[in-house]
Amino acid sequence: MQIEVVKSKIHRVTVTGADLNYIGSITIDENLMEASNIIEGEKVTIVNINNGERLETYAIKGNRNSGEITLNGPAARKVQKGDVIIIISYALMDFEEAKSFKPSLVFPNEKDNTLT
Repeated sequence: MQIEVVKSKIHRVTVTGADLNYIGSITIDENLMEASNIIEGEKVTIVNINNGERLETYAIKGNRNSGEITLNGPAARKVQKGDVIIIISYALMDFEEAKSFKPSLVFPNEKDNTLT
């Protein structure tokens, strides 16, 4: 049996931009992507702490050490610059494997989205 479990989570980062005219996705500082084990093109769920919105999109790399968290395309209607969000990715795995799997959880500084 396969089940879906949390693979990666970037907990409580501040949105630095929302670009409605971009083709879609979320731009994430490359440091945060590496630390959380999220790869470019991976499907992610975005949970907006400020308004309760939940949406799915895919990750693209932002500049390293930039602190960038930008929602692009239609997702930009669900967030505002300054909102605090959680970024989550999931993985399918065997039930027994999932029992011992440890997700990559990252807790950046909310003020500038850096790792401490």
